[in-house]
Amino acid sequence: MRRDDDLQETRSGFQAAWQPQQNIQGGLSARCVRTLRSFLTENFSRKLSVAEMAAVCGLSTSHFARAFSRTFGKSPHQYVLDLRLDHAEKLLSDGRLSIADVAHQCGFASQSHLTTMMKKHREITPMQAQAAAFTFRSRA
Repeated sequence: MRRDDDLQETRSGFQAAWQPQQNIQGGLSARCVRTLRSFLTENFSRKLSVAEMAAVCGLSTSHFARAFSRTFGKSPHQYVLDLRLDHAEKLLSDGRLSIADVAHQCGFASQSHLTTMMKKHREITPMQAQAAAFTFRSRA
């Protein structure tokens, strides 16, 4: 059983999503984590179901969802959303694509959906992220 301070460490940043907690009883096996990590890296931009992710590990949907949350400290949906938002921020900072194109490439339904999710989970809009990257590049 995890203590509350362990949970805070896991949720402190996205980097923790790629670093599963070790030796958690009821969590995903190391093999499953490797396979799933590879699968999600290749497929995060398309519509994914928990059932499809569970099938990658050979687990039932309900068991997978519990084990995933124990391993990564967040739900599969939140994990995929974090992957999408990280990729969107990377593309936005590059500045070559429009916000609508970034939204499409990252698996969001629309530019509005990307904006809503970034504002809610990152407290910044795509336009603000682009502007910040432009300002940083122009100062360098």
